[in-house]
Amino acid sequence: MRKWIGIIGALALVGIVVATLVYFFVINKSHPDYENKKPEYFMTAEALFASFREDAAKASEFYNGKIIQVSGQLSSVEDTDGQTVLVFALDQGMFGDEGIRVSMLEAQSAQAVKLTPGQDITLKGFCTGYNDTDVVLNHGSIVQ
Repeated sequence: MRKWIGIIGALALVGIVVATLVYFFVINKSHPDYENKKPEYFMTAEALFASFREDAAKASEFYNGKIIQVSGQLSSVEDTDGQTVLVFALDQGMFGDEGIRVSMLEAQSAQAVKLTPGQDITLKGFCTGYNDTDVVLNHGSIVQ
């Protein structure tokens, strides 16, 4: 009986150590400062969309997980449930506009809502991929 209590106690101790390490190195990990990160690529909205449209796999290798600075003519501003999304509509698809969607950082939302469609703008964001209709950039910020 004592042998089993010792084994269970050792397993509990190992579990506590593992849980503590997961908390400090995974859950409590600091987040990058996307607003002040330097872009790795600079391009027009049309060029970025065209590269994903031509060869999504190859473009994903280059751009996914990178900060990209995009400039172009803003098509619309969507503000829903506290999430602001800026849209560069570059094509008309079966289900509506296709192009680039940039989900803005919360700190940038107030400034983004004031933008008007048709305005030329430069944004940067973290590229998360292409969903067969839009190139998706998250953590977006307006470049002055």
